Formats: sequence, structure tokens, C-alpha cells
Amino acid sequence: MKRFDGKVALITGASRGIGLGVAQRLVSEGARVVLTARNAEVLADAAAALGPEGTALWVAGKADDAAHRAEVLDLIGREFGTLDHFVNNAGVNPAYGPLLEIERPAIDKILSTNVVAALDWTRDVVAAGVSEGGSIVNIASIAGLTPSPGIAFYGVSKAALIALTTQLAFELAPRIRVNAVAPAVIKTNFAKALYEGREAEVAAGYPLGRLGMPEDVAGAVAFLLSKDAAWITGQTIVIDGGGSLRPVA
Repeated sequence: MKRFDGKVALITGASRGIGLGVAQRLVSEGARVVLTARNAEVLADAAAALGPEGTALWVAGKADDAAHRAEVLDLIGREFGTLDHFVNNAGVNPAYGPLLEIERPAIDKILSTNVVAALDWTRDVVAAGVSEGGSIVNIASIAGLTPSPGIAFYGVSKAALIALTTQLAFELAPRIRVNAVAPAVIKTNFAKALYEGREAEVAAGYPLGRLGMPEDVAGAVAFLLSKDAAWITGQTIVIDGGGSLRPVA
């Protein structure tokens, strides 16, 4: 299938992991992509690996930096003239531990990147002119739907992102659809602390018997961005290998 022939997609946090997996999937279906992330060297390598020159452009910077967002959207305007899809994947989690022990600087950074920047990106993308029938997908987390020991405030931020998704979906309809995905543990560098050294034990907690992979998330994101999901907005798809299936007894 080439569901994204002639389409342009912007993906934040796309130098590796879920973001790069989404970029690979969209390119495989015909899209041209613009990638952002903090590490310029890793980002450049990721873009180069996606295909011939012009397939993937990149701009390094921080998601919560207004100047960076302006630079990205200026590039899209110059090179493509329009934007069809936006995937908000940038996220941080600089703190591990119970809520009552999270220090204020970490709280501020998590909220700034995971929630406020998501709203700011959306404002800027909409103002720049997402094409009619465009779509947005936010990468949330199962941590935003269930208690998440160790990554408690990250979970709070993702709960806020899920709420943000529903509000934006309502306000931007019918012109732009907004949905989210909520993955459980995905085998990425970002989530390594949640499974490293005990992968088999963590995987055993999922009925499907393994950790998620970036491509598991990418397939759902591609669906939500595409016209196959043309009558879906304001929804969050849980991607957890069956982990949320809890027998009553």
C-alpha cells in the first residue's frame, strides 16, 4: 500500500526508537518526512538511512524551543509548501521514583516537553497550515492510563497528553483529526531502564509474550494518520501486547 504518496509528515523525537520506526513506516508507504530531535549527528544518520536525497529532511533542536519549531516549519514551507501529518513523539523522563520524591526541576522539564511543547507544536503546525483532511497523532503511554511505579510523573504527563488529544480533536474538527497511541514497554533505548537485565521477566507479563517493538507502534500510527481512519478522532489506542487484560479471578 502507498497510503501516503505525495504526503509530507513531520515527526518529532525521530532520531531513534518509536519516532524513527514511524518515519520508516511512513516512508515505506510513500511519504516524505521531516525529522526533529536533539542530537544532530544521530538525526542526520537516521534521515540518510531513510532513502534517497529529499526523502527525509531534518532539523536538530529541543521540542520546547520556539525558535526550533519556527525553523522546522520554515523549512517545510520552503521545501514542500504544505504539511499533511504531524506525529508528536518528543518526550523526556529525567526522574525515576515515587511522585512525592520527584524534584521540581524534573517536574517542570517533564511538563514543558511532554505536555506544553505538544500543545505549542500543534498551535504552530495548525498556524502554518496543515492541509485539509490532515491528521495528528500524539505518542502517549500506558503509563498515562494506569499506575506506573518508578515513572509516576512521566505517567501524569502522558495522562495530560491523552486529555490534550481529546480537547484538540474537538477543537480542530472537522478540518484536522487528532488521535493518540498509548504503548506499554517498547524495546527502545528510551525505555531500557524498564527491561534491561530482565527482559524475559518483563515480557512474561504480557499475554503476547514479548516486549513491543517500534514497528508495533508505527503500524498503529500509520493507520490513524491515514484515510483508513477518516472517521476516527479524539481516540487513544492502547498498544500493550495484552498487558491490560486483567482476569477478575
